[in-house]
Amino acid sequence: MITEIAKSLVTIGLIFLLVGGLFWLSASTLRSFPIGRLPGDILIQKENFTVYFPLTTGLLLSLVLSAVLWLVQWLTDR
Repeated sequence: MITEIAKSLVTIGLIFLLVGGLFWLSASTLRSFPIGRLPGDILIQKENFTVYFPLTTGLLLSLVLSAVLWLVQWLTDR
C-alpha cells in the first residue's frame, strides 16, 4: 500500500513538473490565452473592493485535471 502511494505521489509530482515547465517555456504564448477571463467568470468591482470568482476557469481546469488523472490511472493499470 505504501509503495502504491509513493508511485502515485511521484507520478503527480512529475505531472506538476511537466505542466510547470510547459507554462515556463511558453509564458509569452499563454499571455494571449484568456484563462481567468473566460465568459462565466464573475467580476464585481465597486469603489472600495473587488470580488473575482473564476467559475468557468475553475470548471475548465477541474475537467482538464480530471482527464489527466484518469489517463494516468488508465496507463498505470495496464
